[in-house]
Amino acid sequence: MNVMRRLAEPAVRRVLHLYWRQSRGLTLGVRGLVIDPRSRIFLVRHTYVTGWHLPGGGVEPGETAVEALGRELSEEGNIALTDVPELFGIYYNAKVGNRDHVALYVVRDFEQSAERLADREIAAAAFFPLDELPNDTTAGTRARIAEVLMGAPLSARW
Repeated sequence: MNVMRRLAEPAVRRVLHLYWRQSRGLTLGVRGLVIDPRSRIFLVRHTYVTGWHLPGGGVEPGETAVEALGRELSEEGNIALTDVPELFGIYYNAKVGNRDHVALYVVRDFEQSAERLADREIAAAAFFPLDELPNDTTAGTRARIAEVLMGAPLSARW
């Protein structure tokens, strides 16, 4: 009986993991609070959603959160990480789904190869001084900036 159980266990685990993935699917995204040497914040405005946001996106299968952050920063801002970013927090994001979470990284060590030009996904991208954030910067983005840079109370929700 023990031999049968040992042989069946890997298959049972695979089936259970597939079931859990479908029934309890967790999604994970990353956002970067990119701060340049002049203490300006990098924000992006997408073509498919309103407001200015911290750059970021979903973690793809087989990708670490830091790899996803590096990919998203490159795609959305021509920004390359030059050191490991600081993980600031993980937030529940009910606006996207009931199982969505976002990892926020603070990025101070980076290089930007060129300004990001507008295209079909990114309408605009730029660095902004803290006191000159665009009026339509999203509430979640403003809250994360306040937590990281102004000592605002931390929230568990995006």
